[in-house]
Amino acid sequence: MAVVSQQNKSTSWRGRLLYPTPGKRFAFFFGFDIFIILFSLYISFLLHLDFQLPDPYRYLMYSATPSFLVIKIMSFVYFKLYRLSWRFVSLKEIFNILKAIIFSSGALMIGIYFFRFSLFQGFPRRIIIIDAFATLFLVAFLRISKRVYFEIVRGSRVQSTKYTIIVGAGNTGEMILRDMQRGKFHDYTPIAFLDDDVNRINTYLHGVKVMGTIDNLASLIKRYQVSAVIIAIPALGHVRLKQIYKQAKEAGAKEIKIMPRIYEFHRPEIRVQELEDIKIEDLIGRQLVRIDYKEIGATLEGKTVLVTGGAGSIGFEIVRQVCQFNPRQVILFEIDETELYHTEIILRRETPEMVKRLRFLVGDTRDTDRINMVFRQYRPDIVFHAAAYKHVPIMEYNASEAVKVNILGTYNVARAASISGVERFIMISTDKAVKPTSVMGATKRLAESICSSFNVAGKMEYLSVRFGNVLGSRGSVLPLFLDQIQKGGPLTITHKDMQRYFMTITEAVSLVLQASVIGRGGDVMVLDMGEPVKIVALAEDLLRLHGLTPYKDIDIDIIGIRPGEKLFEEILTAEEGTASTRHEKIFIARTKEVRTAQEVDELIERFRDVVRWASDASGKEIVQLLKHYVQGYGGTPINSSYKVADLIPLSQPFLQKDPSEGAQ
Repeated sequence: MAVVSQQNKSTSWRGRLLYPTPGKRFAFFFGFDIFIILFSLYISFLLHLDFQLPDPYRYLMYSATPSFLVIKIMSFVYFKLYRLSWRFVSLKEIFNILKAIIFSSGALMIGIYFFRFSLFQGFPRRIIIIDAFATLFLVAFLRISKRVYFEIVRGSRVQSTKYTIIVGAGNTGEMILRDMQRGKFHDYTPIAFLDDDVNRINTYLHGVKVMGTIDNLASLIKRYQVSAVIIAIPALGHVRLKQIYKQAKEAGAKEIKIMPRIYEFHRPEIRVQELEDIKIEDLIGRQLVRIDYKEIGATLEGKTVLVTGGAGSIGFEIVRQVCQFNPRQVILFEIDETELYHTEIILRRETPEMVKRLRFLVGDTRDTDRINMVFRQYRPDIVFHAAAYKHVPIMEYNASEAVKVNILGTYNVARAASISGVERFIMISTDKAVKPTSVMGATKRLAESICSSFNVAGKMEYLSVRFGNVLGSRGSVLPLFLDQIQKGGPLTITHKDMQRYFMTITEAVSLVLQASVIGRGGDVMVLDMGEPVKIVALAEDLLRLHGLTPYKDIDIDIIGIRPGEKLFEEILTAEEGTASTRHEKIFIARTKEVRTAQEVDELIERFRDVVRWASDASGKEIVQLLKHYVQGYGGTPINSSYKVADLIPLSQPFLQKDPSEGAQ
């Protein structure tokens, strides 16, 4: 046993030593670059002097060495030669190396011959030129060596039996094919590309032919017995995606993969292992969303980011996407320790380079002491406040809890952020805050007002981002429908004319990050969620995607509107109006509610009192106070005793979620 334990320790030690990390990669290249710079200078003197090195020149070389080292290393850092991915070096990185060499050699030339430093008197110009070529060759060779090894030395073609068609013959499709080559075609054997660009038809990418347009997909699948289809088009709307999916499935494809919804934007390549199975929400709500990742990266890189509700559907997706922009630290603040544990496991697997920069904190936004301690200890630069109670019917019966979390909790976090001196505070809001008819919507409307008031009172920027329903989040309609289909139905909807705005979580959060960069302090940002979708049409579409006939194989039942629900959610209101931004899907609501800090403090004290002394969880006092402060809210207090069936459609598991998710 002792021997086995010792072997395990030895293996573990070696594994930790050899495990690639950004720090180890930097140290590796930094050390080799120093050697290359020294060797290049030495070999340049030898070549210039016919492999003789008299003492005067030896002294001149020793004197010049520190300057060559400092200037070249600084140039390499400036041109980001230490941030490339070793295995995925492309022409862009080689061009950066060329720019770094030209810049450093030019700086040395200017220093030696124009400023005529006495230290370099008699320094031959030819040596600088030889040195530049030698450094360029060795630095470039070092950085492409791993790719050469995997693609040429180990690049023998070992085919699998899984014939594959790649849809999209652009840069993404070419990168996927190259990764298949590196893996010796172990998982997929590409037999064709398809692309709607007629100029690409009958051309070849690394020996694989572009056989036609996407409309030829079904015939090629049948002709070549293709079992896998990879959709390599990042910007693809759900309508076109659904057409491709339907073609592939009906033709007999067993596996359909798409681009990852989120990946490392700084890495130039896509790996086959990172491709994802197509999901129902992609077919229903995936939209074409243009995001300026450079602008977002400039805001988030090197910053400490705090996400409240970090293990909820929205909060977790915010964390995942923020991690791709090289933040200094990401703090997840979450009340549900079980969800926080599962989130930690996922993030450790997905973003191993971020493991040491992630902090998982259990806490409640209602706990002022805990909130203040977190801000004092971690001093976040940017805060995404996604913790909220979001389920409309449940909050109708628990109005006091909605006030505690959505109003008082928001105030606690915003106040701690103000004292700590954060740069930017972004609150996740909801379309239900527009003309609110529910307790949840009214409390979120006041949360927006609180954020705006802190922006007026302080120097930091506070803004809110308002959007609609996200497909696939916990408690949303899609998981409910999928559960009902699995159990044989029926699908339950509350009204035949019920409509909602929908977007996938990934696209919605990408727009939240973009809005957080575009918006200014005090703004309420509004996301364009596309056209509203009838819930009954969504249910029918979902059944057809599962090969079922609506009302024949599975019924759709109307069960009646639940407390607090609207038939139509409103993102933009006539009385508010909106102003456009430089992004076509992001607008600014012209809100008229601007409260002073004193007014907000009074508001908070009144809500604290009414929650403390309320006669029941959903008492009249709370609703009346919400009516007083929220223009247009006409809520009716509901008796706190209720049946589960009043809140949740039939067959929906009753899970009351803790305040850990962004509003939908």
